[in-house]
Amino acid sequence: MILTNDELKQIYFGAYEFEEREGGYLQAFQYSKKQIEYFKKVSDFWYERSTASTSKTLEFTTQARKISFEYKIIWKGSPDSFELAVDGLVTGIKYVKDLMDSGKIAWELPEGQKNVVIYLPADATVLIKNFTTDAKVTPAVKGQKVLWLGDSITQGYGPLRSSCTYVSVANRLLNYNIINQGIGGYIYDKNSLMKMEGYTPDKIIVALGTNQYGDKDMTKIEEYYKILIDIYGKEIPILCISPLWRGDSVDGLPTLMTFCEKVKKIAAQYKNVRIIDGMKLVPHLPEYFIDNLHPNCFGCEVYGRNLVEEIRKLSF
Repeated sequence: MILTNDELKQIYFGAYEFEEREGGYLQAFQYSKKQIEYFKKVSDFWYERSTASTSKTLEFTTQARKISFEYKIIWKGSPDSFELAVDGLVTGIKYVKDLMDSGKIAWELPEGQKNVVIYLPADATVLIKNFTTDAKVTPAVKGQKVLWLGDSITQGYGPLRSSCTYVSVANRLLNYNIINQGIGGYIYDKNSLMKMEGYTPDKIIVALGTNQYGDKDMTKIEEYYKILIDIYGKEIPILCISPLWRGDSVDGLPTLMTFCEKVKKIAAQYKNVRIIDGMKLVPHLPEYFIDNLHPNCFGCEVYGRNLVEEIRKLSF
């Protein structure tokens, strides 16, 4: 059977809203139209990434043996992948670099009832349609609604594998119903903080700062947290993850460490904000990074698992 786009939306996670495009393709967005318009005005780099398929997944249980869907890639940021996971184990990978800009992806599944997750590319914009299966699919049951705010590391650049981003690693354990608003190159920018009509998260995670650690004036960070809390209130728990270690500029590490302490001090002013020291999440060794800045697959696995452990310690 072929799912209608309305039926497809039921198994499609990570979206704030959807639009149907020419040819019947379904596009999912993690930002509101007003937020996307803001990015379009200020930065092509941010705008392109604001509509990427970041942390978007198809998740369901089924007895199907075959599944497929048609796709269309309308923007590519970096090498990435479509991935199939069955009962938590990745069993299929289709690399964007090996695919045409449009086509069909098909996978065979093992016998019996299983939990299936299809990860869409984190650093590309993908439209899909005609999801086809030979048995009924039941949407996955997700947990709390969590809004994730961050830069390229949160968006998923580094592992070049959609299932291996630190957000994907962490969320396999946490099972949040997430919207990931990570954007490559992003900073603490108050102007992108807008109330999204009809959406109120249960929790918010903020992982920003590595792209502005040279700032001596902390006004942008102060304003960011003030507006974030003005929008969502003082009751919603917020988690601040200070920047990770970066080894691409050894001379800049003292400045980075000072910046991190200032970020943590600002966040600590709010009773509903908890803090995790990013320096403790990934080893300070180049083996864990693709470029001494963005964690690779290994680094993201460590980051995601350590983050989950810290979240549980904090009872966040």
